[in-house]
Amino acid sequence: MGVSHEIARDLLNVKAVQISPDNNFTWTSGMKSPIYCDNRLTMSYPGIRDKIARAFVQLIEQMEWKPDMIAGCATAGIPHAAWVADKLSLPMVYVRAKPKGHGKENQIEGRFEAGQRAVVIEDLISTGSSSIEAVSALEREGVDVSGVLAIFTYGLKKAKQQFSNARLTCQTITDYDEILKLLVEDGTISIAERQQLEEWRHKL
Repeated sequence: MGVSHEIARDLLNVKAVQISPDNNFTWTSGMKSPIYCDNRLTMSYPGIRDKIARAFVQLIEQMEWKPDMIAGCATAGIPHAAWVADKLSLPMVYVRAKPKGHGKENQIEGRFEAGQRAVVIEDLISTGSSSIEAVSALEREGVDVSGVLAIFTYGLKKAKQQFSNARLTCQTITDYDEILKLLVEDGTISIAERQQLEEWRHKL
């Protein structure tokens, strides 16, 4: 059993990922979706969050070059970035969606220097926009970003295209396909419902 399978199972068990083919969820963007992912729930489960952190570390160790620091995307990527940074004994920063409107108006919190290499940790990839903006904020400050790592991706074409356009690599621990596979195996959804759920993604 691979780590992608294990963590997909964990996400389903704690209801971090929920599927509702007939009664769609509404995302923050207003998009209607048969799937909703809230990986913030994993913070409450020490065994699962440790497994996720170890999976991130494994992905980082497979990279061609190693980071000098770990960068978390606000807000849900912050705790996972902290646990990864702790395991690797590396500095950590986090990146807001936009600069603060007061104080020093920082968008990036934590100590860093131009020329350092960073890996960006995100909890979820939907369209990829927030992750790419975090990378852009780091690059504007002279940080060299090796790529984006996330717990889960819906596998939307828009995200793949945006990462390609930005010339960024993005790897995830598990994904939508793994979730659908498990739901069929469990008898939670039928083959027909799986096809319906796959068609939703292909239409976006």
